Amino acid sequence: MADTPQRPIIVKRKKVISGGSHGGAWKIAYADFVTAMMAFFLLMWLLGSVDGSTRGGIAEYFKTPLKVSLSGNSTLGESAIILHGGGKDLTKTSGQANNKVPAQPSKDFDLKNAKELMEREEMIKMRAMKNKLDALIDSDHKLQPYRKQLLIDVSSEGLRIQIVDESNRPMFGLSSAELESRARDILRELAPTLNSMPNKISLSGHTDAKPFAQGSKTYSNWELSSDRAHDARRVLVEGGMDESRLMRVIGLSSSVLLDEQDPLNPINRRISIILLNRRAEESAINEGRRQIAPPLN
Repeated sequence: MADTPQRPIIVKRKKVISGGSHGGAWKIAYADFVTAMMAFFLLMWLLGSVDGSTRGGIAEYFKTPLKVSLSGNSTLGESAIILHGGGKDLTKTSGQANNKVPAQPSKDFDLKNAKELMEREEMIKMRAMKNKLDALIDSDHKLQPYRKQLLIDVSSEGLRIQIVDESNRPMFGLSSAELESRARDILRELAPTLNSMPNKISLSGHTDAKPFAQGSKTYSNWELSSDRAHDARRVLVEGGMDESRLMRVIGLSSSVLLDEQDPLNPINRRISIILLNRRAEESAINEGRRQIAPPLN
């Protein structure tokens, strides 16, 4: 047997580097996690430092960024650029003071809108009450003969009902403060309807521009118009109207003419009943309150 040549023995040695169970990859992942958490808490702090309107603007921007950019109506406001929460004011240079007042949400504008909305709603109610009164007069056989003497409209103070004189159907006797029987019938028929409406009432008496027939320095058209207004008040209360509904009873003589072109027109002699709107009612209340001027500094 021939001698078999002996093969050389090759020994392979593998170099092993110890790196823990997972090496160093977990450190990178942990660093990313910590960075993300810091960014999250920073975002929460920023959102907590701005008001609700600014947060709404930020949300709107991220929903439709292109629309907001093109329209130019960004609602982000000043606080989206500079946060006034604390820290150093970056808009202040050395030796200067920033007197700029931070933007604040305007409450006056919202209050004005609310008042305008309330006045519009009240105007709608006043017109509805006018239609109700018109329907009542047209359906009541006792009031139909006096339809021309009843003027109903909506004024700046509220729903106004005016009972006017006619040349052949005067409400009062000449120079008298006592109502005629037909005028009493009108007021008694109106009393329950007025009592069913929630508004406060202003009652005023008016005369024409003709001087009082028996005028003197102590009694004139001013006293006559006031006495006629109070007589109308008594008849309304007798007809069922709640007297606590009355806000004021006044005589205006001929200072407020219905027909300014003809001051002697019988239509100027009238009783005016106004269902006051909210603004007129507040004005009447403030007239009776004592106004104290603030002290001078």
